[in-house]
Amino acid sequence: MRTVKVYEESWPLHSPFVISRGSRSEARVVVVELEEEGIKASGECTPYPRYGESDASVIAQIMTIVPQLENGLSRQQLQSLLPPGAARNAVDSALWDLESRRLGVSLKEHLGVALPPDLTTAQTVVIGTPEQMAASAAALWEKGARLLKLKFDDRLISERLVAIRTAVPEATLIVDANESWHSEGLAARCQLLADLGVAMLEQPLPANNDAALENFIHPLPICADESCHARSSLKTLAGRYEMINIKLDKTGGLTEALALASEAQAQGFTLMLGCMLCTSRAIAAALPLASQARFADLDGPTWLAVDVEPALRFSTGQLHL
Repeated sequence: MRTVKVYEESWPLHSPFVISRGSRSEARVVVVELEEEGIKASGECTPYPRYGESDASVIAQIMTIVPQLENGLSRQQLQSLLPPGAARNAVDSALWDLESRRLGVSLKEHLGVALPPDLTTAQTVVIGTPEQMAASAAALWEKGARLLKLKFDDRLISERLVAIRTAVPEATLIVDANESWHSEGLAARCQLLADLGVAMLEQPLPANNDAALENFIHPLPICADESCHARSSLKTLAGRYEMINIKLDKTGGLTEALALASEAQAQGFTLMLGCMLCTSRAIAAALPLASQARFADLDGPTWLAVDVEPALRFSTGQLHL
């Protein structure tokens, strides 16, 4: 019989993480620990208020299936007991970890996935004045980051972009609008991004208002984040997006994420692999998908003042595997 522990953790950030919905000073995660026949495993999730989640609601969801977990619940059975989201991710990740540890291999070895010794990850430039964002981008470039993810709201788009591109003329730039833009003026903004060599635009419109992207002609790829959670999302994305951002906290774990990646690519979408503010424990759970992604945005742990042990090894813009 398994033992199950469910608890929350708070991880302070070394500097505020600013997005269009506000500023955060800590990462709050929920952890599921399993122990079976002396083998210990764990999984982590980050509850996200945008999706109606909190630490309390996620823990409450997980507690409803603790009796089944204690009696040997499998990953396959889990998929029908909890919906896609953070709660299922923590449990699914713990079950994958348990499987791998039983076999005495890493998760990527368990899945037969080959990864490079050094994986390029986006480094995030948080929202600020044009001068602040340009200085941040330049500092990250000097430290070795080559892929920069620019967090935007609905203000000072051209001013920020021109300042950043001037500061880092050779960097690969992706822009995350975090659902803050509007259909009016979107074509002109997309053209501006393309003219400044931006490689991709992520979720410009609110997820409930992205029908405006239907057959919208645009000069750079647009990626669905909040509009794409699991395979059930794909039917509404064709003709609106060229790329999807897969996050385990949206799919409800690696089991669904692998299936989503396969089906999305079969339908012609390219992939981005993302994360929430999290520890290395959550990034390790997502790594089997990294080789399939056009862009990896896995810098969540780099915002922490201290990481879980054992921690993955990051340098600016790189994850060393």
